Amino acid sequence: MRYLGDGRPRTREKVELLHRHRLAVADHVPGLGFWAGFVEGTFVGWWILEPPQRPDQGPLEGQAELGYRLLPRHWRQGLASEGARELLRHGFEDLGLNRVFAETMAVNTASRATMATIGMEHVRTFFMEWEDPLPGSDLGEVEYAITRQQWLTRAGGHAGLAC
Repeated sequence: MRYLGDGRPRTREKVELLHRHRLAVADHVPGLGFWAGFVEGTFVGWWILEPPQRPDQGPLEGQAELGYRLLPRHWRQGLASEGARELLRHGFEDLGLNRVFAETMAVNTASRATMATIGMEHVRTFFMEWEDPLPGSDLGEVEYAITRQQWLTRAGGHAGLAC
């Protein structure tokens, strides 16, 4: 969470409000939504495909933003990549999206590595104004993306083997 929000733990009320918003995505854009991940019955984290939220992210139609959060004890086990790959497959195969993108702080090397691992490419570095900036925010935010055509090409024409 050091790269999200104001870097402080969120209240239960704030978490519940954010989760209600994330769960409601599927009501607004069929097929997009919020997924929880489990390994042998144990919750490890969650993944989301949601419509763009800001004008600088491009058109709503045909694209979605990928996000993920894993509990620290499940980091570096390939789970973030595994879940993200499945959402790319879902987005391109099941929903027919044209583009999936993800954003993080430039200093968040772990998340950037996950994005690169699943075939996303760095598209831009940009700067946002924050009321209470986190350490490293002066280096900006980064956007990574992959298009449907790039995903299909990397899959060697076999979408189900995309990653």
